[in-house]
Amino acid sequence: MSGTEDLRVAFHDYRRPKATAGVYTLTAEHHLTKDGNRVDVNPAIPATTQQFEIRAVRFVLDPSSVHAHYPAEGAAGDFSRTLPHITLDRSILPWERKLKARAVPEEAPWLALMVFHAGELPDDPEGLGQTTTRTIAELRRPGDGILGPDLSDTGITPGIEASRCQSIDVPAGLFTALVPREEELNYLAHVRDVSTRPQRRDDGEILTKGQYAVLAANRFPSEAGAYTVHLVSLEGFNGKLNPGQMGENVRFVRLCVLHSWTFTSDPAGTRDAAALLSNLAAPARADRENLALRLHPNGNVAARSTADAEQYARRRLHLGYTPLPYRLLSGETTYGWYRGPFVPVIAAQTRDFARDKPKTTADHALIYEPEHGLFDVSYAAAWTLGRTLALSDPDYSEEMTRARRELANTAATMMALAAEPTLAAADPADLNGRTVRELAGSGFAADLLAALTRPLASHDQAPASAGRNRRTRLTQQSARAALAAGPKAAALQATAERHTRTLPGWLDELALLRRVPFNYLVPNPAMLPPESIRLFRIDENWIEALLAGARDVGVHTSLDALVDTTLTAAIDSRRTRIRTGETGRAGLLIRSELVEAWPVFDILTTAAAANVAELRRDHLAPDTLLLLLDALPDEIVIREPGQGIHFGIDSNDAADDNSVINLREHRPGPDLGYPLGRDYPEGGGLFTRHLRPRNGDDAPHVLALRGDRGLVPALAAALDPDLGDLAPGEFALQLVNAPVEQRLTLDVTPGQESAR
Repeated sequence: MSGTEDLRVAFHDYRRPKATAGVYTLTAEHHLTKDGNRVDVNPAIPATTQQFEIRAVRFVLDPSSVHAHYPAEGAAGDFSRTLPHITLDRSILPWERKLKARAVPEEAPWLALMVFHAGELPDDPEGLGQTTTRTIAELRRPGDGILGPDLSDTGITPGIEASRCQSIDVPAGLFTALVPREEELNYLAHVRDVSTRPQRRDDGEILTKGQYAVLAANRFPSEAGAYTVHLVSLEGFNGKLNPGQMGENVRFVRLCVLHSWTFTSDPAGTRDAAALLSNLAAPARADRENLALRLHPNGNVAARSTADAEQYARRRLHLGYTPLPYRLLSGETTYGWYRGPFVPVIAAQTRDFARDKPKTTADHALIYEPEHGLFDVSYAAAWTLGRTLALSDPDYSEEMTRARRELANTAATMMALAAEPTLAAADPADLNGRTVRELAGSGFAADLLAALTRPLASHDQAPASAGRNRRTRLTQQSARAALAAGPKAAALQATAERHTRTLPGWLDELALLRRVPFNYLVPNPAMLPPESIRLFRIDENWIEALLAGARDVGVHTSLDALVDTTLTAAIDSRRTRIRTGETGRAGLLIRSELVEAWPVFDILTTAAAANVAELRRDHLAPDTLLLLLDALPDEIVIREPGQGIHFGIDSNDAADDNSVINLREHRPGPDLGYPLGRDYPEGGGLFTRHLRPRNGDDAPHVLALRGDRGLVPALAAALDPDLGDLAPGEFALQLVNAPVEQRLTLDVTPGQESAR
């Protein structure tokens, strides 16, 4: 979206609470000394002991604690190079308990994400995320052949022992193949510190300001099929996470599950957003003009045309015109040139429809080319369309017609008052008040009595003053002058504003081309072929012709035309956007599978490094996106659709294993987090080097973080040869999947049409 603020996110290694969960004993002793010697030994003051417990999440997690997870619940797509992750609202949750094992780092979490393919868990063969409800007693003491967590009785009351939790039984070999090693746990958790305005992403995650705990899995869902992700507790499995540490009689490992979700990975059946976006911008690499919204002439035209005709037609097509059938008033059929509001050049100034007199036909908007005997019907078509849209909306047409009638009646009253000498100077808005004041006057009763007592005149006797009081008809010039007087003009303006309540908003919507059919915007499908992006500038003349057609509804008499300026001024005074004579507005159209598959993605537009505001963003069709901008940008950045922040690996152009990580700056400074422009491994092959060796068909694509195939030390050396290790936050930064972006630079001095 235009002007979208970039995410401001910091990754921290961990957030350890002041005291972890557990039972604590507080002992208070009193020692009295004098000159360094105790004086309270006989008898000594007894010590006081007090126990207290810090409780935290252990067996059950409230669903409201889960901020988001990726992939989203029920999502289907190409997640073969993604590490699923979960975001928790409580930033200290993964560190509120301690794992007591020799090789576990101090900052290691007690939680882990484990990813299972459909068919791997005996109790969930379809990969539906099913778990089994058991008591805490059944979790701790599962029976022969099943290894449960070895938890101390301290803090587990009979009530907790009888409470229930969700659990899964994992085959022992699968557990060992999937579970992070003791020395790897800390790399899979970190704290995300977000300091940006709220932003909703495609998967529903709202990135709001605050600190969140993030746990990532260590397995890539590379094979097609359904997957389930379980957030499990590793508390009580000290010394059981590395190979060869479980007894031979252990067939299953029972884990407490705190949260689960499912998704489907389908690498072959989904669209590649990065490839689609790259193909859209590919024509611009050869010539920026390939992205202009215009028709390109067929190469066969020259064989059937003269050189002058071909040059004329090419010029017209270059300016964005399309030839269309046109029937003359005489009945003959020819063709005319039509161009919509989206043009590849800056349109020439033409008639000012905003201040023109109201019309009842579109003939005034036709442009004739005597040299070729052809009409440019663009503005006439716009005027006719505006009139048609206005008449098709009963609310708009009724309000406009009523406003014109009320305004005409008020104007007629004004003109009548102007012909009456005693009322010519009266304030039209105060006629009723003047009448009341005359009735309440002290001499009104006497004047009325005198008039009633006079003798009646005979029928054949004309009043002596009849000739003097005869009203004279005002000329049109005098009527215009009377209506332009201060009080009368104010009364007309008040009448117009009182009867045009919804018209300004309706015209503002029309100015953004809402309700306008697509074929008026893009008159020929070849101008916007499949898998294309087209840039354009907006012809304000076309917009004003469209609005003029809508405004001219209800004009029937010369009096309607006389007061139309007042009506237009009343409407325009409350409109949001009024034409200023500038020609800087622009936009783009995208027709692609990208739009259909990812309806929401970022489009950033800037002019002189400042954000350009969006006026409208709409899907004109499932695969077609329209973006209107408030100014002409000099750069447009289109980013690959992304769902929040997710983790995984990238790819290069290698023929075989093309898996890589795009390295990012890890040192503090202004460039922290920005790409370094190099990959690890340099020629690809990350999967080949850093996946755990497979034991038969068990658990493929599990990432090895430490040891002989460990990714962390190798990645650290690739960033800096003197760097032997990465902190969890630094490691998470390297795994952030950066969306691909395409930058389109526009000509800051575009071509302009010559004035007609």
